[in-house]
Amino acid sequence: MDTILVVNAGSSSLKFEVFSVGDSLARLVKGQMGGIGTAPHLTIRSPSGERLANGDYPPEAVPDLPSAMHVVGEWLRQRQQGRLIAVGHRVVHGGPKHSRPARIDDDLLRDLERYTPLAPLHQPNNLAPIRVLQERQPELAQVACFDTSFHRGHDPMTDHYAIPAHYFDEGVRRYGFHGLSYEYVAARLAEIAPGIGSGRVIIAHLGSGASMCALYGGRSVESTLGFTALDGLPMGTRCGQIDPGVLLYLLQQHGMTAAQLQDLLYKESGLKGLSGVSNDVRDLLASDSLGATLALDHFVHRIGLNAGALAAAVGGLDAFVFTAGVGENSPVMRARISSKLAWLGASLDAGRNDAGDLLISSDDSKVAIYVVPTDEELMIARHTVALISS
Repeated sequence: MDTILVVNAGSSSLKFEVFSVGDSLARLVKGQMGGIGTAPHLTIRSPSGERLANGDYPPEAVPDLPSAMHVVGEWLRQRQQGRLIAVGHRVVHGGPKHSRPARIDDDLLRDLERYTPLAPLHQPNNLAPIRVLQERQPELAQVACFDTSFHRGHDPMTDHYAIPAHYFDEGVRRYGFHGLSYEYVAARLAEIAPGIGSGRVIIAHLGSGASMCALYGGRSVESTLGFTALDGLPMGTRCGQIDPGVLLYLLQQHGMTAAQLQDLLYKESGLKGLSGVSNDVRDLLASDSLGATLALDHFVHRIGLNAGALAAAVGGLDAFVFTAGVGENSPVMRARISSKLAWLGASLDAGRNDAGDLLISSDDSKVAIYVVPTDEELMIARHTVALISS
């Protein structure tokens, strides 16, 4: 049996899945090493949900991503059968050149390192496991799947900023992110409702990282995220859209350094900064503090505003799709957000929403509202198999 390993590495976590490769892809295990460097904990489950591993490690045993890769690799080698033929990686930033998944070599890795300043929370951690595997198993095929690729078909007009045009040629442009999620959800929607999936659709990827994408004919037309993963909607700890004058003010009047500003915008803002309570929507819903109320009201308000802009980009709206952690699991937030879409003709069915149905709009709604769970790992596995097969 041939297998594919999918790796999604973050700053303090390593998510992974193993798929068997045959007539179709079948998920064998799904796991995560969390708390790397502080309180390492490994959890691995079977497709049925059976817990295969659930253990804590001393911080010194798993201080970084390479050591986490070693622990996970040892577990997989001892307990998983089959021949590993390739590893697919989520890489957040592919820059202007990469519009499709790519086989990893030294030249590609050097190119991807250039985009670290554009995704400082993600890019270094995405690339770290690639380097580890290059050193330990240089013969193993590795494939990079980019979160930016899905948006590379935009009209250039859409991706320009209104600054001197030579900066666009230098790479200062709107890229968009969460592309693997949007690609999967768009394909799934085309299966569920082909007529609607080929029309005017907004997908809301709402998790700790949050964004929205307008699609027409299953292709990205416009996204709330831009040059970096800071733009658009407020997120768990990221600010979302902000007047550049605010940044000049903080630099000039507060004497902040670039490093301090980066830390503020990426780690101390968003729902966490507004609420003073938490970056987690579940905590904010459970809190009666004024800060929590403000943060959630602001989040819903900005989603409503951006929905209007995205609907304008595609000339109307046939469907609105919720996905990712908040979108898939919070009926309360879905109801609050859907109320902001009423002017577009969207009407929620409360019973369907509370039950977590696939279609949660009412029968008389002019805009279909769906909840479609995303599966970025399966998307990466599909791309990896397709690339190495070709």
